[in-house]
Amino acid sequence: MNPDTAAIDQYDMALTPEDRLLASQIRQDIATVLPDAAARLYHRHPVWFLTGNPIVGYHRLKSCLRILFWSGQSFSTPGLTPEGKFKAAALRLPSPAALDRDSFRAWLTESRTVQWDYLNIVKRQGRLDWREGR
Repeated sequence: MNPDTAAIDQYDMALTPEDRLLASQIRQDIATVLPDAAARLYHRHPVWFLTGNPIVGYHRLKSCLRILFWSGQSFSTPGLTPEGKFKAAALRLPSPAALDRDSFRAWLTESRTVQWDYLNIVKRQGRLDWREGR
């Protein structure tokens, strides 16, 4: 088993049963829509990357499971909430039933081509530039 996948499995096992179900749905859709995305724990949370650029991840907050799309503010599919000072947007899910899988898959599809270059943000001293999606 890939050590990164094992680390994500371990992260998921610490979630409540309801959140584990939600995480399983999220991971299944990511594997289907972005099969070439590399997964690993990033800042202690599961995150998927395309050519080294963070694309999507999730983590548990007090009241919900939050899915974060690093370039989500630039997506055309509505439904995400801006998050932070860069281009990220999030979806907060209190239960598995709250996940609209069609919208989620649309955001995953957009994340392939709509990308800001988080990979090189440190090198650019905090400046976020557009990156050609892969």
